[in-house]
Amino acid sequence: MTAQIVTLPGDGIGPEVVAEGVKVLRAVADRFGHRFTFEEALIGGCAIEATGTALPEETLAACRRADAVLLGAVGGPRWSDPTAPVRPEQGLLGLRRELGLYANLRPVRLYPDLREVSPLRPERLDGVDLVVVRELTGGIYFGPRQEATEERPTAYDTMVYTAEEVERIAHVAFRLARQRRGRVTLVDKANVLATSRLWRRVVASVAASYPEVSWEPMLVDAAAMHLLRRPADFDVILTANMFGDILTDEASMLAGSMGMLPSASLGEGRRGVYEPIHGSAPDIVGQGVANPLATILSAAMLLRHSLGLEREAQAVEAAVERVLAQGYRTADIAEPGTQIVGTARMGDLVVEALAG
Repeated sequence: MTAQIVTLPGDGIGPEVVAEGVKVLRAVADRFGHRFTFEEALIGGCAIEATGTALPEETLAACRRADAVLLGAVGGPRWSDPTAPVRPEQGLLGLRRELGLYANLRPVRLYPDLREVSPLRPERLDGVDLVVVRELTGGIYFGPRQEATEERPTAYDTMVYTAEEVERIAHVAFRLARQRRGRVTLVDKANVLATSRLWRRVVASVAASYPEVSWEPMLVDAAAMHLLRRPADFDVILTANMFGDILTDEASMLAGSMGMLPSASLGEGRRGVYEPIHGSAPDIVGQGVANPLATILSAAMLLRHSLGLEREAQAVEAAVERVLAQGYRTADIAEPGTQIVGTARMGDLVVEALAG
């Protein structure tokens, strides 16, 4: 197979972890007889510095030509002013909008060898294997808003959803649940929000087409509690943009670190953007200690969802599990008796396990 992959390393530790994702993808191509070509482009803060915009037209054009996009992280202290007219996160939001990537898949799986790393008691983690399906191009991040000024000291951000937006993301969640354990939990705030009541009505309608899948609504505050109290009960969590953003950061603690969680942003076609859920981590930039496993696991999702290479995706995931079982750790998931390695060495170990 031949595939064109655009890499958007971005800011902070983004270039460090993306380099390891590319390393693993090259190893996959060598082992399985594929030809992957890579094109690097700018996004986020580095794009602002170079071009004055967080999402240059050249970057967007490259992503539209590509079969898939592997992204690192955006943002950092240099661009931390939330009132600035141009900000790094605008590049990420713009990319999702322009490519029509409305479905964000964030799997949360506990690797057996990381049970002691999570702050939760190990017995609560047995059987944790869930996916958050987050709506990505609607809701409060994209609705009408107003910035406050001295003359007009009122600000607002508006959560807006159409029935069509809810319906298409609901189908994604139910199709996924049909391939898994057959359970969908809709997380909302229907006791307060009109948009959440729309979600409940539309999801109930979609559910009728999937009789083999059970579903239940759950208020977001209850879901936040039960993610820590009984996380193994969840299979597929379906939720709106902001709720999904928050809950997946919480869920990262089930896996021990945000450095372990990959994600895929998908639309109607096969092209997608794949990225770790963590940020740019400016406090460890250039130290070679960042955990690349979330990016490597995002590369596995790229193989699965955009290139249709399920065997190759499973091989990468198995290689990650093998390396962890051998006791290798980056600093964020280290524990007594394990061997701490740096970013590049962890990538090398996954490549070695993949070859073996």
